[in-house]
Amino acid sequence: MGMISLISLWMIPLIIGFILLYGTFKKVPTYETFVEGGKEGIDIAFSIIPYLVGMLVAITIFRASGALEFFVGMMKPALDAIGVPSEIVPLAFIRPISGTAALGMTTDLIAAYGPDSFIGRLAAVMQGSTDTTLYILTVYFGAVGVKKMGDALKVGLLADLMGIIASIIIVMMIF
Repeated sequence: MGMISLISLWMIPLIIGFILLYGTFKKVPTYETFVEGGKEGIDIAFSIIPYLVGMLVAITIFRASGALEFFVGMMKPALDAIGVPSEIVPLAFIRPISGTAALGMTTDLIAAYGPDSFIGRLAAVMQGSTDTTLYILTVYFGAVGVKKMGDALKVGLLADLMGIIASIIIVMMIF
């Protein structure tokens, strides 16, 4: 077993052990604190369920209505002119909404076109260059009760757009 594998195997148990020993040294009731954290985690999980359900319903309606395919069809001539495959557009739209749905789309694109194809590489780079902005805002802001998220939404979606554009440019330049 290599040194890196050995370190990675023991890193998490060592960190947990260090935290427990440090807490005990500082006279923090570590077990009780752990149990309280677990209770808080369960409370937060239950509080965000309505936000998750709402977001999943919206994604399903958007895809089932045909709006996504309609939009892709409208953009196809412009995308063809600049050399961007239209097959990547659904991933670009879904990625800011849901990481799981985007991962499924990436998997489908790689299965259909291959991992070494332009579309497969672009999907992989796009998956890593963007984030689930709407999911983050919905879940995390909803969990802490933030109601006004307009500026965070604008900045997050702008960052996603820049990630999409950068991934297209980089994949075109390198591959």
